Amino acid sequence: MSGETETQARKLGYWISTALTAALFAIPGAALLAHVPHFVQDMAHLGYPNYFLWTLGVGKVLGAVTILIPGLPQLKEWAYAGMIFDTLSAAISRAAVGDDAFKIVAPLAIAAVVIVSWGLRPKERTLKAF
Repeated sequence: MSGETETQARKLGYWISTALTAALFAIPGAALLAHVPHFVQDMAHLGYPNYFLWTLGVGKVLGAVTILIPGLPQLKEWAYAGMIFDTLSAAISRAAVGDDAFKIVAPLAIAAVVIVSWGLRPKERTLKAF
């Protein structure tokens, strides 16, 4: 692969994984904020109080927006970290209530997409060393 082709492939991979990550957080985040019955029931199944829907929903939507907009590299680092925390916590919560393997692995698969997005970020979207 030539240098230019590799750069284009990296850029494409970044934008696909980033758009997917943003959708995987913005859509359920909005559903939590709207108190969509399926999401309310699922959170209750996991043992979370109703007020947590708002907290988690806001965090998911803000994280999705943050990784999409230009600039704010330090905030992007926090958004990606929050997404990993969210997905790992979801997998642990699913395991704790005895959900099936698919429901435990699904958030881990989302974490993998988040890591790909983070890892393929262009230089201008990364946090500079001090």
